[in-house]
Amino acid sequence: MTVGFIMMCHTALDRAAQVARFWSEGGSPVVIHVDARVTAHDYNGFKKMLSDLENVSFSRRYKCDWGTWSLVAASQAAAEQMLALHDDVRHVYLASGSCLPLRPLHELTDYLDARPYTDFIESVTTTEVGWTVGGIDIERFTLRFPFSWKKQRRMFDRYVEFQRRVGFKRRIPDGLVPHLGSQWWCLTRQTLSAILEDPDRALYDRYFKRVWIPDESYFQTLARLYSTSIESRSLTLTKFDFQGKPHIFYDDHLQLLRRSDCFVARKIWPKADKLYRTFLDKSPGRSVMAEPNPAKIDRLFSKSIERRTRGRPGLYMQSRFPKKDHENGKTSAPYSIFHGFSDLFENFDGWLAKYVGARVHGHLYAPERAEFAGNERMFNGCLTDDAALRDYNPRAFLTNLIWNSRGERQCYMFSPRDNQANNWFTATDPNAQISVITGAWALPLSRKNENFATIRREAAMLQKRELEHLEILRSMYVKARVRIWTVADFIENPMEPLQTIIDEISPRATRRLTEAPQMVDLSGFNQFLQNLKNQGMQPLVMGDFPLEQSGQRDAATRRGRPYLVK
Repeated sequence: MTVGFIMMCHTALDRAAQVARFWSEGGSPVVIHVDARVTAHDYNGFKKMLSDLENVSFSRRYKCDWGTWSLVAASQAAAEQMLALHDDVRHVYLASGSCLPLRPLHELTDYLDARPYTDFIESVTTTEVGWTVGGIDIERFTLRFPFSWKKQRRMFDRYVEFQRRVGFKRRIPDGLVPHLGSQWWCLTRQTLSAILEDPDRALYDRYFKRVWIPDESYFQTLARLYSTSIESRSLTLTKFDFQGKPHIFYDDHLQLLRRSDCFVARKIWPKADKLYRTFLDKSPGRSVMAEPNPAKIDRLFSKSIERRTRGRPGLYMQSRFPKKDHENGKTSAPYSIFHGFSDLFENFDGWLAKYVGARVHGHLYAPERAEFAGNERMFNGCLTDDAALRDYNPRAFLTNLIWNSRGERQCYMFSPRDNQANNWFTATDPNAQISVITGAWALPLSRKNENFATIRREAAMLQKRELEHLEILRSMYVKARVRIWTVADFIENPMEPLQTIIDEISPRATRRLTEAPQMVDLSGFNQFLQNLKNQGMQPLVMGDFPLEQSGQRDAATRRGRPYLVK
């Protein structure tokens, strides 16, 4: 007793001929169905390539379309021919023209000889399967599908919706429990002949002709009526992506296919010369009766699907541009934003760079240009400091900057004067650390030598921008690490918040701050705020600055807290 192969072919006929010859010369009969759309010239050439093999025959041809009854009809015709011509066949193995045997034929024969009454066909109920793609499960058995999903998509969708709207529901034949599974099966002669010779076959065929994708349900359902022993799995290695399309195996998948221990794999790229040369080699090798175990490589396929659907954290690329708010991380690494610090401290970016192992930029979103660290004109990944290019897509500018400098933390200064387009993006980014000194933007204004009415209008505009930013940072949707101080509270004791920020950026460093950066001259700032009030503008974000405050030193030591730590 042996195993017979049915091959469903429509393309790459030269490769299908190689596989058919491999099985035929190994002692197994082969029945081949060739799609009726294949030209007579190609079909005759295919037959000529195999004309010297007596146990290879060709079945009646059908025009096969994906998801239609024609695939089942072609399988039935080939199976009937196999059973009629080859009495010594005990198992019938359905394969495609793009399948490739991964193990010697005698190993498959020995494996099936040890299980003479077992049918290998994936067969599960619709409630137990989670891989159906297209939104139709049990409805594929209760609605009618006369239109092709691929060629007549509009009619297909409209007719399905019409049936749902009018409440149409087909009756499933008595005794049938719909099952689904891979179309690539290996059935015993007993089970297959019982399906093909069933007195109710005409009824079943008529019913399944209007089922959606019947090649994945016809044999899978009817095998449950006749089989005495079903193993609900396929001996053919098939892997599908997140869209339900089969993975294609190339030459570099050689070791992966070997590791699976499966007998057959699909789909094989027709030009994978190394795969065909290796697996169709008839030289004797060590026989290993290993159990087919595609789970060995499932982890790699799961990772590839995750990489395809989710991508790498913070990577935006042409081939897989993520949907808004469905990214696998808005950015690729943690970064820090210092709002108001450059207004309160002199050369704050230079001071910060000495204490943290990070790249500290100036105002990346300044109106004139992007102030890269070291006053560079260009940064990693060919990011230029040109404000027009940066403002064309401020979000992409930031994500590129973070991605192109992976492994090195990025910090930059920010203020209400800068481009505000990224406020929501950074506030909802878990990688962002945002430290804010509110009202610090007023310090440079207090030293401006301009008409006070002009200064007041600018102050009102900057305060409005900052209030809008603060409203975002206090939103329930914020995922960034946010710290907010008023400028009045911060200058009372700058060391404690600065130490907290430094520790968060460089958690492994145990260095304690001994001095704060040089604070700007605060002389006259309190009077400036009072002048704004007198001119009709109400400062809201500076905190409590008493009118009698006279300078920086008084402000730093007003409550007895030292500005310098020794």
